[in-house]
Amino acid sequence: MTHHRNLEVYGGIKLYAGTGSPELSQKVADYVNAPLGGRDIIQFPNENLFIKLHSSVRGQDVYLIQTTSTPVHRNLMEMLILIQTLKLDSAARITAVLPYLAYGRSDKKDQPRVPITARLVADMIEVAGADRYMVLDPHAGQVQGFFSIPGDVLTGFHLIAGHLRFLRPQMTDPVVVTVDLGFAKKGRNVAAEIDAPIAFIEKRRVANDARAQALTVIGDVENRDVVLVDDEIDTGGSIAQAVNLVKEKGARDVYVICIHPIFSSNAVDRLINLPVKQFVTTDTVPISPEKITLFKDRLTILSIAPLIGEVILRAHEGRSVGEMFNE
Repeated sequence: MTHHRNLEVYGGIKLYAGTGSPELSQKVADYVNAPLGGRDIIQFPNENLFIKLHSSVRGQDVYLIQTTSTPVHRNLMEMLILIQTLKLDSAARITAVLPYLAYGRSDKKDQPRVPITARLVADMIEVAGADRYMVLDPHAGQVQGFFSIPGDVLTGFHLIAGHLRFLRPQMTDPVVVTVDLGFAKKGRNVAAEIDAPIAFIEKRRVANDARAQALTVIGDVENRDVVLVDDEIDTGGSIAQAVNLVKEKGARDVYVICIHPIFSSNAVDRLINLPVKQFVTTDTVPISPEKITLFKDRLTILSIAPLIGEVILRAHEGRSVGEMFNE
């Protein structure tokens, strides 16, 4: 592959990161072979944030890596202020790299008198000064339409599918099961990748709180290993219901797959007590060492850093991102 470095329009690659996912940001920097730019992020006693860059980004192609998981509002404001700081320092192009996008679930008015917060967040990113964005597995595909700036919407499921193919020989008649019907399409893609049939859990939410009611399995899981897939695990409630349900229906070993390990409140305590053989996730959201220890050897974290790094290199050099996935 020839790298047309003489065709660069935006100067060199400059990487910056908020405090949301330091380890992932460092891994991306290692992949791209560019250091993370120095910056001060100071919180004043009145909770206001102050940001200062250590060196100029004038005329450069800047990528700002910031995941917007907990603390959500701190991470979101950091990102917005960093984008504006880069903009006011005359960066040639600013790409907001969001391994995990907060408020991705508020993507439609599904009841009267509610906001579409995902659209608001997209507007804020643009107003702050981002020229492009990069996001991984947003909860809803239409989030792409909330941005007027171009972007790369990536998925970690190629990575997950690769790991499942590695595990496949030790599985007995595996079936991919999606935790709800909304995830059926993506689940089908995972099933196709490992040449397994698919089943679905039909789940009905009863109220506005996060608790949901899992009802039935559509499809056959009896005497089969089950690969449960979802895009994110928040409190672990839906996954717990799903695991118990497929076990009731005669499933053998259960593997739980998700891209974004939000693991809020007591999710980890809930997950480690489930009859699950293996949990597989990615590092879009950092998991504390204490939480990782609780899983013992049942947790596999696949890094999305090479994926993000490769897309940054291709975006910088004006090469196709779709080619990476034979698209």
